[in-house]
Amino acid sequence: MAAVGVLLRAFRRHCRVLLFLSQFYILSGGESTDIPPYMMKCPSNGLCSRLPADCIECKTNFSCVYGKPVTFDCTVKPSVTCVDQDFKSRKSFVLNMTCRFCWQLPETDYECSSSTSCMAVSCPRQRYTANCTVRDHIHCLGNRTFPKMLYCNWTGGYKWSTALALSITLGGFGADRFYLGQWREGLGKLFSFGGLGIWTLLDVLLIGVGYVGPADGSLYI
Repeated sequence: MAAVGVLLRAFRRHCRVLLFLSQFYILSGGESTDIPPYMMKCPSNGLCSRLPADCIECKTNFSCVYGKPVTFDCTVKPSVTCVDQDFKSRKSFVLNMTCRFCWQLPETDYECSSSTSCMAVSCPRQRYTANCTVRDHIHCLGNRTFPKMLYCNWTGGYKWSTALALSITLGGFGADRFYLGQWREGLGKLFSFGGLGIWTLLDVLLIGVGYVGPADGSLYI
């Protein structure tokens, strides 16, 4: 019995040593438990052809003819699983797409940053440099993030109907200009009785056609 007890104690010590060594191995980086960041975009067991571009690697052929159909040989990244049309697991597959660079895509296929520091109501219309990113499930050639010159089209919440109504009813007191944030012009109309009516009539026309807009340079809603 004494020998059995000695063997049991030796076995427990051996197990504790193995447990300590395994934990030390994991903590020291021997076994990584980190999930790759691209996995957040990769659906498990989805169609390979529908995987986002961040989940696959393709042999790109830049010599394809623009606007023509083209096929690329692609493989999924590590830890990514997908299936074909027959629900069979695949690591390699063929991707069908149209030959074009990302910046040549239609506007519905990418998202761009907006700007509130440019004048949306101006002549000529102002542009700003936006950073655009292709949507996840759209495939194209070249960089998926690119700069693009876009027209200023932001709004500060001013309503065209409200500005026009104020111009018609209280334009002689500068209410329309005050509403649009144009305080100096509003004070000018107020103390000149709407420019003896002439300024009032002009503002009705200018606001009606959209020539006079908010002072912050935004568009009407």
